[in-house]
Amino acid sequence: MESAASVGWQAWPAEVPSVPAPHAAPVHPEQDPASLSIDPSAQPVPAAGTSRRAAAAPSASAAPSVSGGRDKLDPRTKTVIGLLLVSSFVVILNETIMSVALPRLMADLDISAGTAQWLTTGFMLTMAVVIPATGFLLQRFSMRGLFLTAMSLFSAGTLLAALAPGFGTLLGGRVIQAGGTAIMLPLLMTTVLNAVPAHRRGQMMGTISIVIAVAPAIGPTVSGIILNALDWRWMFWLVLPIALLSLILGAVKVQNLTETKRVPFDVLSIVLSTFAFGGLIFGLSSIGEAAQGKELMPLWIPLTIGVLAMAGFVLRQLVLQRTDSALMDLRTFASKPFVVAIVMVLVSMMALFGCLIVLPLYLQNVLGLDTLHTGLLLLPGGAVMAILSPIVGNLFDRFGPRPLVIPGAVVLSGALWGMTLLTDETPTGLVILLHCLLNAGLGFIFTPLFTSALGSLDKSLYSHGSAIINTLQQLAGAAGTAVFITLMTTGTTAALADGASAVGAAASGVHTAFFWGAAVSLVAVAASFFVRRPTNELPEGLAAH
Repeated sequence: MESAASVGWQAWPAEVPSVPAPHAAPVHPEQDPASLSIDPSAQPVPAAGTSRRAAAAPSASAAPSVSGGRDKLDPRTKTVIGLLLVSSFVVILNETIMSVALPRLMADLDISAGTAQWLTTGFMLTMAVVIPATGFLLQRFSMRGLFLTAMSLFSAGTLLAALAPGFGTLLGGRVIQAGGTAIMLPLLMTTVLNAVPAHRRGQMMGTISIVIAVAPAIGPTVSGIILNALDWRWMFWLVLPIALLSLILGAVKVQNLTETKRVPFDVLSIVLSTFAFGGLIFGLSSIGEAAQGKELMPLWIPLTIGVLAMAGFVLRQLVLQRTDSALMDLRTFASKPFVVAIVMVLVSMMALFGCLIVLPLYLQNVLGLDTLHTGLLLLPGGAVMAILSPIVGNLFDRFGPRPLVIPGAVVLSGALWGMTLLTDETPTGLVILLHCLLNAGLGFIFTPLFTSALGSLDKSLYSHGSAIINTLQQLAGAAGTAVFITLMTTGTTAALADGASAVGAAASGVHTAFFWGAAVSLVAVAASFFVRRPTNELPEGLAAH
């Protein structure tokens, strides 16, 4: 999945020659003509739930037209995916856009830091509650209907936030925004899995990495630039026209590329998932405040509720999946490539979100930079990941995941270990370099992991796998933020007790946070050696790269 810019969306139609008659389709350059007993472009449509291994061609329900043996997507499919990519980037960007704006909001709305933090925590909570249900939604409702619903919710929430006279209305707008955001990303993933041939998914997943990782990474940069010149409401006014344009284009251009089917709706699963993921996200998000003695309630309450509800949710899904009626089908974890990829994604997302919260604090509290310069210094790292993601996607299609994931994990770990050396005298050039290395490592990790994880699943589990990955990303983001903030606070407090200056103590806290983050990154390095290309990732008859 790729953003319009990285994929060269504008040039797509020029790449698509007219579709020849099935009998005249040329053989893929990497196919052995003798290995094919039937033209792949003319194969019958597999029934719902049929494994991709048993079907040599992508499902016709996804309706991707192929141009000869090169499997070119038709203009309709490319237009739909392009709209999904641009729209997803815009909605995901808003997950972290508020982080730099909190001090301004505290002053303008006369609220405390704990109250202001709910603008981010509430967004994540809503995402965590809605995403688990997207596996059901993507099977039950049409792609067009879900897209229009998601963008309508996001546009309405953005308008409400822009007009907000006070904190309550602003929080309500953020929650409505998050409802649309939670639908969009799983919709994007599932659509690409159904519409793109398996051996081209690495290239397409490269852009999904831009949406998932780069968008939240540059959120602080965007808000820093806006706040330097404009009121905080402009963070929403500037996004609103883009959201409305996506909605209008979607109403005109988006067509259904996936099939729907009647699946039962289990109310108990929804209730359990709400308390499970909501409780865990709330508890994890409150750890940082608890370390400063400012938590809204004892941490054990939301965490205990979350753990107990999670146990009930898992048991309920294990029962329901026997009849293919689970809200979140856990048979995805029977795939070893999926499990290994999930472990690495969790560690990587913890590192990403932990750095997103700690590095700006280091730049402002230790090096004394303002919000604008902080945002600009973080921009090169986001640019590195944006540039690398489509390149890595193409490399994945040729060489598979391991030659990319192993060096990516090593670079990620090396960057985190380098950040343990940051002090109050570190030149900003070194900070930029380390941040770029961190994002380069993540860029080499995310695309292969997403492709390997989802590509290893049976087609009937695509929507569930997408929902699981996106839900666990929210948990990992909350955990990474909580752990890094807690460690930083603990290190700072200990240094102050030993007589260090305020700046020196803050630097010590940053060192503590990055040290433990670097230690955890070794798990990703070890797991990277177990990543494999799924055996069912390529259609039959296509040579493995």
